[in-house]
Amino acid sequence: MANKKARHILNISGGKDSAALALYMKDKIPDIEYIFCDTGEELPETYQFLDKLEPLIGKKIKRLNPDRPFKHWIVIFDNYLPSSGMRWCTRQLKIKPFEKEVGNDRVYSYIGIRADEDRGGYISKKENIIPVYPFKDDGLVKRDIFRILEENNVELPSYYQWRSRAGCYFCFFQQKIEWVGLLEKHPKLYKKAMEYERIDEKTGTLFTWCDGESLEQLAKPKRVKEIKEYAAQKKKVKPFRPNQSLMEVFGYDDYESEKGCLICHL
Repeated sequence: MANKKARHILNISGGKDSAALALYMKDKIPDIEYIFCDTGEELPETYQFLDKLEPLIGKKIKRLNPDRPFKHWIVIFDNYLPSSGMRWCTRQLKIKPFEKEVGNDRVYSYIGIRADEDRGGYISKKENIIPVYPFKDDGLVKRDIFRILEENNVELPSYYQWRSRAGCYFCFFQQKIEWVGLLEKHPKLYKKAMEYERIDEKTGTLFTWCDGESLEQLAKPKRVKEIKEYAAQKKKVKPFRPNQSLMEVFGYDDYESEKGCLICHL
């Protein structure tokens, strides 16, 4: 029996880089597959963006769901919130569904890391999954990503007005000014995130999404004002105004950290 043909898969996160890569590759690899690992905890703007992206790339984006929701896994992990030191959410809600979809197929996994980034992205330990970095290989940098998006008239999710990356609404990589954005744009989601925080009854330890501060504390009007003033002083966030170019929208380089969740924010 002849060997099964290798698959070409591109993971779309709902962010600018993976969207640009999808557009960049659509005519280069005719049989490329587009997937989105849906945690069930995404921002509504992300789902809206995927629907708008599909006609631009000319294919449906396959939605992959975890076998159990976040609420199940947080109980399994004894209510321990995911963090940069323990990214169980990425493993259970993103990586496992992707590897289940791949199975034992030989797969080339296309990753939207640019030539001006010093990171590797999600690298599977499965030998049949081979990472490919078209932007790095072709020397494309941030300015090129904006060009690709603008040439294709891509309207990015409105969360970029207050948030620097795709991912779950409660992503622990969010800066405090981004939590303020969630509070103001999606108060119900902010409340849901707040409900996951707790105090360990035995030790008195407070488990929070932000180091040293609960979301209840952060939501106080005085604290919100302090965070906004600090962000303005550091010039980390530019105020949104209509008809900005993508370069203007993403002109806050030191605010847009590159350390986000591997497979999540590409």
